[in-house]
Amino acid sequence: MAALFSPSSSLLASRPRSVPSLSLYSTNIRTHCQQRRYLGKGVGTGNRRLFIANVAAPDVTSTEQASQTAKESQRPVYPFSAIVGQDEMKLCLLLNVIDPKIGGVMIMGDRGTGKSTTVRSLIDLLPEIQVVIGDPFNSDPEDPESMGSDIRERVMKGDQVPVTTMKINMVDLPLGATEDRVCGTIDIEKALTEGVKAFEPGLLAKANRGILYVDEVNLLDDHLVDVLLDAAASGWNTVEREGISISHPARFILIGSGNPEEGELRPQLLDRFGMHAQVGTVRDAELRVKIVEERASFDKDPKGFRESYKSEQEKLQQQISTARNNLPAVQIDHDLRVKISKVCAELNVDGLRGDIVTNRASKALAALKGRDKVTAEDIATVIPNCLRHRLRKDPLESIDSGLLVVEKFYEVFS
Repeated sequence: MAALFSPSSSLLASRPRSVPSLSLYSTNIRTHCQQRRYLGKGVGTGNRRLFIANVAAPDVTSTEQASQTAKESQRPVYPFSAIVGQDEMKLCLLLNVIDPKIGGVMIMGDRGTGKSTTVRSLIDLLPEIQVVIGDPFNSDPEDPESMGSDIRERVMKGDQVPVTTMKINMVDLPLGATEDRVCGTIDIEKALTEGVKAFEPGLLAKANRGILYVDEVNLLDDHLVDVLLDAAASGWNTVEREGISISHPARFILIGSGNPEEGELRPQLLDRFGMHAQVGTVRDAELRVKIVEERASFDKDPKGFRESYKSEQEKLQQQISTARNNLPAVQIDHDLRVKISKVCAELNVDGLRGDIVTNRASKALAALKGRDKVTAEDIATVIPNCLRHRLRKDPLESIDSGLLVVEKFYEVFS
């Protein structure tokens, strides 16, 4: 080997010294692949034989025990019910958990107002859903539209698929994520070891039937914004990589947060958020003191602090679960629907998403309050959050867009 890399070697005489021989690279790759195949097949190399033991698939009990252990070892999350103030943001989040078809929520506000803390605290309140065991797309065993292609084929054949329950998943989308990490890519290890083209799912697959959270969403790269727009519009993610074409369901609640001082969102992405919540800094001195004290108590003893809010958390969990079950029975009168559409029309809201989201959000609020009929008060509560971000921006207008919506609402509904 020393002779091969010596300057006087005739083998490298015609090449620059800084560029190694291409034949060496190809030889090393062939040797590596051969060794990996030997490891997989148990073929002898020299005087030694290398074996790899068969690994059995874990049973459901061990999987649940492992997930429980992982949950206990995770970093403690601040309790949702312990958050002081910010009622508008908390209401928008709860309504989206009750009815995911609302379409998510965009949270804009000053830095240090608890946006990320509130969103991540939602994890404890998320209800359980049925999923197919071992499926990377969290396929719904009863809804073909939320199944991966493999699971759908098995169900259509009449095969029995193993089912378990899990909490709705929350996936963080970092700003520096690559498109391959978000959409999915080729499994290089399987390509090298088994010679097959296999798909490695990305964050959109993991977020299916769950929550996709993007912190500082207004700083997200344009190409990732395009990916999110496509997935949010169709509910499916399509990946074209190296001769592989695969589509999988990607129906998620899109939650974003950001600081308006750092820039505005593209109108196409902003319109994909069902609701818009504005968060401001708490001005009341007593409330500020309470927030500081609560945070200090949590930092000092996270486990004890969470325990003190356990009953309130369980009560809120039960309230959400009941609202989700009762949501299909909630009705909204035709007269109220006409007035909602009249508000949207007189505010020159583009498209019909404003009408749809306002209807859904008001029904979710009625379900949260334990009623089976929507009132004008329910609509008044949610309509600013549903329409505020859909109004056309007037650079000369100084009034808040939410106030414009409220004024038009009382003008129509009175």
